[in-house]
Amino acid sequence: MFRRTLPVLAAAVGLAAAAAGPATADDVPADRLPGHRVLDVMTFNIHHAQGTDDVLDLRRVANVIRKSGADVVGLQEVDKHYSARSDWADQPAELAELLGYHVVFGANIDNSPPAPGGHRVQYGTAILSRYPITASDNTWLYKSPGQEQRGLLHATLDVHGKKVEFYNTHLAAGSQADRLQQTAQVVDLIGTRKPGILVGDFNALPAAPESQPLQNAYTDAWAKSLHARGDGATYPAQSPTERIDLIYATRRVTPLVAQVLKDDPAASDHRPLLGKVLV
Repeated sequence: MFRRTLPVLAAAVGLAAAAAGPATADDVPADRLPGHRVLDVMTFNIHHAQGTDDVLDLRRVANVIRKSGADVVGLQEVDKHYSARSDWADQPAELAELLGYHVVFGANIDNSPPAPGGHRVQYGTAILSRYPITASDNTWLYKSPGQEQRGLLHATLDVHGKKVEFYNTHLAAGSQADRLQQTAQVVDLIGTRKPGILVGDFNALPAAPESQPLQNAYTDAWAKSLHARGDGATYPAQSPTERIDLIYATRRVTPLVAQVLKDDPAASDHRPLLGKVLV
């Protein structure tokens, strides 16, 4: 984990990217150094904690996150009292307890309890943070008839007194037309002036037409990191070929290192993507 200020940036980057080659603070524009932080961010589609071996194991997901040292994590396909498939668990709360992190949840499916006095049946995205979350909101994105509701979850983090905006989304799986609408909406919601980080499962390759609003507005961390290892593919987990799980940086956020994690590839049908950014 990296909770470092800029005087030790060169050492942090060097340790993280030793296998990929040398890097120094000189690689970072000087006007971005004072008062900034290095933050480890992750995006991880957890498939409601059901792995490729068909085993439901939320602790296994927590272990992947813990081992990564991520400071803040955007999770997709998260159940909250959803169904028997996840033992009716409150997965965001349980993960937060296992890791000792703060958490917010965005319910994109939100149905009435199956019995009076029961929990609402919810499914969506979550943000786990080592740092306090001072505000949050979830905005539903465009949905055409017959498609599943998706959303943009937003959390404001207090990183040692510095405000960091963090966004997490999971775009439509079955409709390119919906994704075209959703990416434009995401850019409109986040804007381009305020510094922030966007992560998610975008269900589209970076070169796809629906990805272009994001590619034009933000920095693709994998493509622009000082060091990125491998080809960035995260799906399917057992033998990844598709780069659909991404980290984007807005203005005044600099990607430093990006890495697809290979530990415990059976934990989900996606592999997590970990990035180190300067905020």
